[in-house]
Amino acid sequence: MPRLYLILFLAFLSNPGFGQNNLSKYLDFAQEQFDKGDYYYALEYYEKAMQIDSTTIDILWRVAETHRAYKDYRKAEYYYAKVYDGEEAQIYPYSLLQLGLMQKQNGKYAEAIETFKKAKKKYYKDKRGYLYLKSKQELISTLWAQSAIDEDNLLIEQLPETVNTKNSEFGHGIFGNQLLFSSLRADSISDSEEVYEPFYKTRIYRSVIDSGTYAPSELVKDLFQEELNSGNGAFSLDSTRFYFSTCKDEGYNYRCKIVVAQYNNGKWFAIDTLGEIVNEPEANTTMPCIAEIDGQEALIFASDRKEGEGGLDLYITKIRNGNQYSKVRPLKSLNTPDNEVTPWWDAKQQRLYFSSSWHEGFGGLDVFYSSYDGDFAAPINAGRPLNSPANDLYLFKQEDTCYVTSNRLGVLYSKNPTCCSDIFAVKPRKIELPPTKAETLADLNKRLPVTLYFHNDVPNPKSRDTLTSLNYMQTYEEYTAMLETYKKEYSNGLKGEKSEEAKEDIEDFFIEYVDQGVADLALFRDLLLEELQRGAKINITVKGFASPLAKTDYNVNLTKRRISSLVNYMRAYDNGIFVPYLNATAANGGKVVFSQIPFGEYTANQLTSDNPNDVQNSVYSRSAAIERKIEIQSVSYLEEEKEFALTTPSPVFDAKNVKKGTTVKASFTVTNASSEPIELGDVRIPSSNVSVDIQKTRLAPSESVSILMEVKTGNLARFFVESIYISTKTSDLELRLYVSGQIAEE
Repeated sequence: MPRLYLILFLAFLSNPGFGQNNLSKYLDFAQEQFDKGDYYYALEYYEKAMQIDSTTIDILWRVAETHRAYKDYRKAEYYYAKVYDGEEAQIYPYSLLQLGLMQKQNGKYAEAIETFKKAKKKYYKDKRGYLYLKSKQELISTLWAQSAIDEDNLLIEQLPETVNTKNSEFGHGIFGNQLLFSSLRADSISDSEEVYEPFYKTRIYRSVIDSGTYAPSELVKDLFQEELNSGNGAFSLDSTRFYFSTCKDEGYNYRCKIVVAQYNNGKWFAIDTLGEIVNEPEANTTMPCIAEIDGQEALIFASDRKEGEGGLDLYITKIRNGNQYSKVRPLKSLNTPDNEVTPWWDAKQQRLYFSSSWHEGFGGLDVFYSSYDGDFAAPINAGRPLNSPANDLYLFKQEDTCYVTSNRLGVLYSKNPTCCSDIFAVKPRKIELPPTKAETLADLNKRLPVTLYFHNDVPNPKSRDTLTSLNYMQTYEEYTAMLETYKKEYSNGLKGEKSEEAKEDIEDFFIEYVDQGVADLALFRDLLLEELQRGAKINITVKGFASPLAKTDYNVNLTKRRISSLVNYMRAYDNGIFVPYLNATAANGGKVVFSQIPFGEYTANQLTSDNPNDVQNSVYSRSAAIERKIEIQSVSYLEEEKEFALTTPSPVFDAKNVKKGTTVKASFTVTNASSEPIELGDVRIPSSNVSVDIQKTRLAPSESVSILMEVKTGNLARFFVESIYISTKTSDLELRLYVSGQIAEE
C-alpha cells in the first residue's frame, strides 16, 4: 500500500467523528470500498460495524455479499445462513439460493442438494424467473457433481512462484517458448496486500520456459497501457496479429473491449481497437479466442450484449483479410442465463473449451468443452482434476498438458485461502504398473448402487411374463414424459401452496432419483465396458423391488421384467457393443452375467397405499414411486470355468394369503448339479422370523436334499418376503430361497 494512502487510512480510523456509535459511517465507507471492488477493506469496516450491531439483517446481508465477492466461500456460507434464518428470503430473495451456491463451492454437495430443493419450493411462484430456474439447474448440477468420477490418470501441479504469486494469475497460452498470462498486481506495493485501488492493475506478463523451468515473469511492455487493465490473449492463425482485452474504469464500473496488436519478430506494435461490429457500444466485449472453423479464421469472444441469454455469453465472427469481420452471432447451444467465458479452441480435436457457472459442474465456474461438426454440440464437463468446487477457467493445452486457472484450495494467498487464482498444469499420470483385479473391481463398485425407476406396472402391464422386449431407456423416456401427469394427479384436491409443494416434491423425485439413475447408469456402463475390453469375466447382481399395489407373486414377475429391460438396454447400447460379452463370444474372453434377485430383503413401505382406486397415493405419490425400482447392487468376478453346484427347480414359495401369527412352512428341493461331491456351508438367515431344517449337508453328484423353511408371521407387515442363503464350502456363491406372501385382512 502506498505510504500516502496508508497515512490517510490510519488518520481516518483515528478520527473521533468515526467512533463506535457512528454505525452509519462505518457502513457507508464499507459500501464505498465494496463498490470499488476493494473487498478486503470493505470487510475491515463491516467487522467494526458488526461490533456495534451483529444482528441486523441488512448488515448481515452486506457482509455475506462481500465475503462472496472476496471469494471467501466458507464465511459467505455462514453469513448467508444467518440472513436466511432471519428473513427466509422475504427481504433478500437471493439469500437461500446464495446459501446453496456457497455450500456447493465449499464441496458440501449433500447440504447444497437439500438447500436447492428448498429453494425450488421457495421460488415456485415465478417459474420463468432466474431464481427458480437457477435453483432447479443447481439441483441437477449438484446431483451430477456428487456422483461424478475423478480422473485418476491425471496429475495436477501448481506452476512455480516464478509465475504464481499471492495475487491472481490467469493463463492464456504458450507461444513458442513463452507462457503468456495476465496478473492482478502492482509494482509499488507488497504482494501480500489484496486491494483493488486504481494503481492495482491487471497486466499481461510472460515467462520464458526452458527445459520445463519457468523463468521469473516480466511485464510485456509492448502491450502496457498506463490507464487500462489488459489481459487475455490469442494470436491470429498466421501469428502476425495478437488479440487481447483492455478494460477502463468508468466510475465504479469497467468497460472492456477487444483490441489487436501487430506482431513481428518478438515485438508487439500498432495497437488498434476493433470496430463496433465486434465491440458493440455499451457492451463489455472481452476474452478473444482465434479458431479455424470450416476452413476460415474466426474470432470467438465473450460479451454481455443486450440480446444475450444473461451475463457474459459467447459469440463468433468470421475474419476476412485480417481486418474484416462478419456479422456477429451468438453460440446459442452453449449460452445460458449465467456467464460463459474464457473460450479456447482445440484445433486438433475440433473442440471449443470454455467456462460456465450454469451447466452441470462441481462448483462455481467449471471448464466445459463442445465438439464441433458443423455446429457446436451440447457441452460436456471436462471433469476433475481440471475442475473443482471453486472457479476454474482459462483452459488451454500444450501437447499432452492442459493448463487451467483456479482459486481452489492450495493457491498462494495472504489472508483468504480462495481469494486469488493461480495457474495449474494437468498432465497424464505416469502409470508404472497396471491396476490389479481388485483395484479395477473397486472402481466399478464405487459407482454402486445404480438405481433405476419405473412407472406403475411397467414394462408389459397386466402380464405375468418374466421377460420383456423393451429396453430400460424406452421405459425411462415414457416415464419422464409423464411428469406433468404425475404433478397433476399427486396435487389433485390440494390448493394453493400445498398444491405447488406437491408438484415440486414429485418433480424433485424425478430429478433426484429417476434422472440421476440414468446418469449413474451411464457412468457405470462406461467403466464396465473398459473392464470387459480388458478381458474381464464379470458377474453383476441386480435386485428388484416393487410398490405394494399388486400381490407379491405378481410383483416377482414384474421385477424380473424390469431387470430384463436393463439387460436389453445393455444389448442395444452403441450398436450392440456389449452383445459379445453378454453372449460369451468376445474374442478376448470377456464376459458379463446378470444375476437376478427379483425381490430384496425388503418389504415395501407399509404406509404406502395399496388401494387401486386411490391412484393419487398408490401410483402417483413420491412414496409409491420410490418403491418401483431395480438396483445394480454388486459386481464380482465370475469363477473361472465353474458353474455353481447347487440348483433348485423353484426358489420361490408363494404363501399367498396367511393369517397373522401363523407359521408358513415351505419345502425346497436342492440338487448337487456338479460332477463332484459337495458339502453345504452354513446357512445365512438374515431375519429372526425364519428358521431352517436341512436333513443332510453332504451331497453326492446329482443327489438332492429337502430343505424346510419356516416363517413366523407374527411380526410381519402386510406384504412380506423372507429369505435364506445356501452356500457350499468350496464357493462364495449362494443359492437364495425365499417365501413371499401377504397377511390377510381381518
